[in-house]
Amino acid sequence: MTKKRWVAIGLSIVVFVISLVIPAIGNSLKAEDPEENKGNMVRDFYNDARSVTVIENGDPTSRIAVLDIEGTIVDQEVSPLATVGYNHQKLLGDLEAMKTDDTIKAIILRINSPGGGVYESAELTDKIEEVKEARDIPVYTVMENMAASGGYYIAAHSEKIFAQTETITGSIGVIMQGFNVSELLDKLGIEDMTIKSGDLKDLGSITRESTSEELSVLQELVDNMYERFVDTVESGRDLSREEIYALADGRIYDGEQALENGLVDELGYFDDALLDLRNTHSLENAQVISFQRNDLDWFNNFFVNFKGLMPKQNLALPDISTHEEAPQFMYVYRGL
Repeated sequence: MTKKRWVAIGLSIVVFVISLVIPAIGNSLKAEDPEENKGNMVRDFYNDARSVTVIENGDPTSRIAVLDIEGTIVDQEVSPLATVGYNHQKLLGDLEAMKTDDTIKAIILRINSPGGGVYESAELTDKIEEVKEARDIPVYTVMENMAASGGYYIAAHSEKIFAQTETITGSIGVIMQGFNVSELLDKLGIEDMTIKSGDLKDLGSITRESTSEELSVLQELVDNMYERFVDTVESGRDLSREEIYALADGRIYDGEQALENGLVDELGYFDDALLDLRNTHSLENAQVISFQRNDLDWFNNFFVNFKGLMPKQNLALPDISTHEEAPQFMYVYRGL
């Protein structure tokens, strides 16, 4: 390895250590309760480093907040270096901040997502509803390339939903996917040894065939989650439950089909939704903003600049022996 690369690695380590220590100290000084310091302090620091980016100039005492819901809706650790992608805790934090911000007069959800976890989709939807009710403000949704399954779940309660003709939406339903390797284990002469307290304790195991009782239990869970999805659509849209059942067989729709079926309100882009929101709610002079993480761009740029100098690393095979084998219920579109 060249001297230049060793210098780059050394500098990277120094900056990384500093990035861990400073947030930890800041959080420790800020927290009155020691319990608040538990968890991932680095993540909390980045989530707290909220700054406002002005998208359109206007009256700063009357603002429209844009929330971008981009990617698969799952709550996972997000690298401090990540500048794009879905960040569940950031969105929840942004919404919590809006709850006490009197300058926020409306919210536009800009969704480009195939959906995601059942829990995360419901949690984000509930938080949006909490802010909407606490502040008595309108919420609009703009669907971009895709707002399917959990993406539609989140949009369903919006006052107005805009989509484009090429938007993929719908996919109303629940899915639980996995795989079974029992036959492969038999061929390899590997025997599963599981000691359990009840027949259903290893429900969904990948190392043996599922019984009819187990499949029935899982199907009941999926059906219950599906009904809650239908409840959400029914309470947010001007559709009867029978109409929703006819639409909610998991299929996807383009924007025109969604408009015809009552799943969206209008065809249009972000600017069309913004104009409608301004005119409908007398927000012609409102400033349009989004919440970003600009405070630590220097840190991101440092690693971007030195990325080419870092040595290549071997890719490890994914670990399928832990939580990944447990049943995962998703409001997600898995096609295409």
